[in-house]
Amino acid sequence: MAETYCLLGWVLGLAVGNKLWEVPDPVEQTPNSARLNWEPQCNYQLHHLQDGARINALLPPSIEGNWISTGCEVRPGPEFLTRSYTFYPNRMFKALQFYYRDQECRKPSHSLVIKGKLRLRQASWITRGATEADYNLLKVGVIFHSQEVMSHITAQVNQSCAGFVPPGRPWAPGRVYELLSTKVDKDCTAAIGFTMHELSLVRVEKHYNALHVGALVEKLFLGDIHTEGSERTHYRPTGYQQPLQSAMHHVHSCQVCVLIHHSDEHHPPVLPRVAHPQVELSGRWVSSQCEVRPAVLFLTRYMTFHAENQTWEGFYYHYSDPLCKQPTFTLYAVGHYSRGVRSERVSGGTEIAFRVSRARVRPLNHVIVQMLNSSRPGSCGTSGRWLVGKEQDITDTGGCEALGVRLPHVEYELYKVEQDSSGRHLLYMGERPTDGSSPDTTDKRPTSYQPPLLRCAGHHHALAFTLSAAPSLRPQGAAAAIVFLFSWILNLI
Repeated sequence: MAETYCLLGWVLGLAVGNKLWEVPDPVEQTPNSARLNWEPQCNYQLHHLQDGARINALLPPSIEGNWISTGCEVRPGPEFLTRSYTFYPNRMFKALQFYYRDQECRKPSHSLVIKGKLRLRQASWITRGATEADYNLLKVGVIFHSQEVMSHITAQVNQSCAGFVPPGRPWAPGRVYELLSTKVDKDCTAAIGFTMHELSLVRVEKHYNALHVGALVEKLFLGDIHTEGSERTHYRPTGYQQPLQSAMHHVHSCQVCVLIHHSDEHHPPVLPRVAHPQVELSGRWVSSQCEVRPAVLFLTRYMTFHAENQTWEGFYYHYSDPLCKQPTFTLYAVGHYSRGVRSERVSGGTEIAFRVSRARVRPLNHVIVQMLNSSRPGSCGTSGRWLVGKEQDITDTGGCEALGVRLPHVEYELYKVEQDSSGRHLLYMGERPTDGSSPDTTDKRPTSYQPPLLRCAGHHHALAFTLSAAPSLRPQGAAAAIVFLFSWILNLI
């Protein structure tokens, strides 16, 4: 299924242009107060994203300067860390990664200092809107902030790089131990699963705040980390991690940004405590950004949870572009969820199970219609009856084979709720497996998170959830030549 999605993304990219550095132009549309007064907050947030949200992404990107985390990041494993990356005009870079023993990034364990050279290449053929890059590592050093962590890591490294830290040597806090050095032809990074493949995929976005003239936030998106640890060292990213923000142009009142900006490998930042409000899942939640998943998937989510009967409903809007302006299809799903149990594996997380029982699909361009109508009879709704803008129930056909949707099924999930500096509630759901599969067994339960959803309404705001009641998306046609090309590719799969 992942291969089909990859071909689908490639064809959709062709449908909207194939110039080397072509990106969609942002819509310069400023929301006015009247719109805010009458439009529900959830609908407004989705329309705001679909209108481009005053985002400008230039190719090739300018990455010079210092880029920093805006909070405690969670990588698959789980690993808790913050990052501070500096790129220089001569293509050199220095990357600092600060690792922690806790989910709030308050107990530093060790720091990595990475130096190397980065060369931007061309626009990505796989991930639209991204730039491919090559990097060379010159030095990787580790500084320990904990005797226990030092003992654990040195034991790992000594197995493949004997003598990295001789047995019995006393702990030397603040000392830099070299894991990699091109001067002495030394590389012990594989022992700890270290890689900087995230630098092979780059995207920079400039976000303009229409309500505050001159307010600018710059975000640096780097390649995603594979959810399977054994795949990390040779995986080439097709999606992104949570973005870093420019130290010069970041969200105002970002205390974390200041702390990380003024830290170094010997003095890791200790982040302030994060509010973990006692907020239930009940209510409505909407994407805070256009999300990118591996295998060329751009989407936004709109989810509702009903605590009184443990049911949930979700809209998944899929697009062909990284600004979520060109819709391809909408998936609506509904089911039940279990009561949450505190995760023993991921500190701060709650484990939950979702049962998906019913679903509907609405194709929004001719490419998707052609794909669905060409699918095996009985595998996705009524074959040959798909039309642009017309939804079909796919429950009776056991889901939709062409879109990788299987019904009914259970997914083992992870979530946490936090509160940002503006007092907004954020819902982090588990990161999807990089290989495109479903977390349908407990051993595939996520250990990291997707971009957060914003709480846009409480549980008392009821909605009749049908695709027609959801925020509308304008169908976009594709050229007849592209439809023909897609049909040809389907015959090859």
